Amino acid sequence: MIKLPPLIVTVCAGLLLLACSTPPKEFVKQSVTEESKPLFQSYSAEEFFKTTTVFGSSINSDASAVLISNDETGIFNAFKMPLDGSPPIQLTHSTLESIYVKSWFPRDDRFLYTADKGGDELDHLYVRELSGEVTDLTPGDKLKAFFVGWHEDDNQFFVASNERDPKFFDVYLYQANDYSRELVYQNNAGYSVESISPNGQYIALSKTNSNADSDLYLADLNEKNAVTVLITEHQGDIEHSAYTFTPDSKQLIYSTDEFGEFKQAWAYDLKTKNKSLNYASDWDVRFTYFSENGRYQVIGVNADAQTKLQIIDLKTRLRLALPNLPAGDLRGVNFSADASQLVFYINSDTSPSNLYVHKLGSTGVKRLTNTGNPNILEDNLVEGEVVRFKSFDGLQIPGILYKPKQAEFNKVPALVFIHGGPGGQSRKGYSALVQHLVNNRYAIFKVNNRGSSGYGKTFFHLDDKKHGDHDLKDVVYNKYYLQSLDWVDKDRIGVIGGSYGGYLTMAAMAFTDEFQAGVNIFGVTNWVRTLESIPPYWEAFRKSLYDELGDPKTDKERLHNISPVFFGHQIKKPVLVVQGKNDPRVLKIESDEMVDSIRSGGTYVDYLVFDDEGHGFSKKANRIEASNKYLNFFKTQL
Repeated sequence: MIKLPPLIVTVCAGLLLLACSTPPKEFVKQSVTEESKPLFQSYSAEEFFKTTTVFGSSINSDASAVLISNDETGIFNAFKMPLDGSPPIQLTHSTLESIYVKSWFPRDDRFLYTADKGGDELDHLYVRELSGEVTDLTPGDKLKAFFVGWHEDDNQFFVASNERDPKFFDVYLYQANDYSRELVYQNNAGYSVESISPNGQYIALSKTNSNADSDLYLADLNEKNAVTVLITEHQGDIEHSAYTFTPDSKQLIYSTDEFGEFKQAWAYDLKTKNKSLNYASDWDVRFTYFSENGRYQVIGVNADAQTKLQIIDLKTRLRLALPNLPAGDLRGVNFSADASQLVFYINSDTSPSNLYVHKLGSTGVKRLTNTGNPNILEDNLVEGEVVRFKSFDGLQIPGILYKPKQAEFNKVPALVFIHGGPGGQSRKGYSALVQHLVNNRYAIFKVNNRGSSGYGKTFFHLDDKKHGDHDLKDVVYNKYYLQSLDWVDKDRIGVIGGSYGGYLTMAAMAFTDEFQAGVNIFGVTNWVRTLESIPPYWEAFRKSLYDELGDPKTDKERLHNISPVFFGHQIKKPVLVVQGKNDPRVLKIESDEMVDSIRSGGTYVDYLVFDDEGHGFSKKANRIEASNKYLNFFKTQL
């Protein structure tokens, strides 16, 4: 399954990251007797948004602190989190743009971070000096850059930038002392930059052949005119991508689905060119990487919408045993340079990610953050259940079902919740948006319709050039499944989704009469325009997008016919549209036209635009406003 650049962003697809603050308002009791104690409490969006979103796990040179981004100020800023458990130290004080931390410098407490302007996704790479001064390492207009990694000598680092040609990312080697740089790889063929060996000799690149087929290449950066060499010759459709190089720079660990439905980790020996299996599972190997000293390998498997993570001691070949940990998924594992300490996050459906530190050889762990709102009791939140239902053709469709506590006493309305993509996946884990709606009586089914990743390559490709048809039928049959549950109000079922999920939401409203209300969060509604206006830095993925969705030059009629903007007059049930003004993926004009098209048929539509956001909402105040808007819309219209 080719990794398409998801139309919905990750950490700051802020519509999925929500939090909270005001006292609880609703108490639900078992009975009206005085002895009855509140069974659970209902909370406001402000309370849910009082939780803090935290990410980042780079450990500094003296192993005294972790570099993190968190949004406790209302927008993401950089913080230094001491490993001794003392309070975090704020390092940046942005009030406009979110700060996404990347790495400490290996020898001191300077650090690298990225930021864009108002959600335009044109990220620049910055260094924050010890003095607090900030330098843009990638100055210029209309360029995008990203941090690739450090050289093992700790004095140099690699950065990719499309400043020379907006369609292609070249690689530069920067000096850590004065930030001078040199071009070390000029990318003239549209390769994707995947990884660079720790010794700086080899760069791993991928090339998309179709949405089911890709290749891996290596180039020797020590050669004056580096030749790009194919290392994955094959027949048929097979996907390849790089995970990482081994710390000794002797092997490339890469992903392939050559040997079955799921991605396995294989090792390519740079000297002998031999390939060998590194790790396989009954699910996709989602990621793997190593501690800097090479002692430990971290492996993450996407097991039925949950991350199952293990740490292998390569000296003993045994799993690293950790002390008893709170319930939830382990993620974001990182080791100190000498591998004497590791930090990690634990996340669950009912608790946002919290950061922990563990000294190897000790019997305990130390919790460094408390990201939840102390006024919200986890017992009042809901754990999602992985379930499956049969679609129109008998195919089993997976998803995650959240049953409100109120459903124990009365039937409740329900929402089909559709993820972004195409090719994304709804996964287990904390979402304040979901918990806010479920806490306020709405059952949610996060559907992983055909075409979702994580369930094998056959399932992934079942919607190729069938978008708005077979995947839409999965959404409709999801509604039928919800109607079969005796605790769901069969006549009060809505649909909500963001990005590609916003598209399927609008398709469900325009091309079926199944749902009573719909919320479209920056959804694609005009496929012709979207595919003609993809950002230039997606050039490496253009062919894959066209293979999956269609070429606007040759498939224009079909793309027109599945685009809801041309059929808004058919919509008969109320709709809410939410859009970021600076969105580079789904242009604001698209949502403007969708709203006008719905109004032309006389149907009620509400429209909310955030002037300072893009494809996803990073500012906490905006996420609160959006979450309140969703809830109030469904309360009124469902």
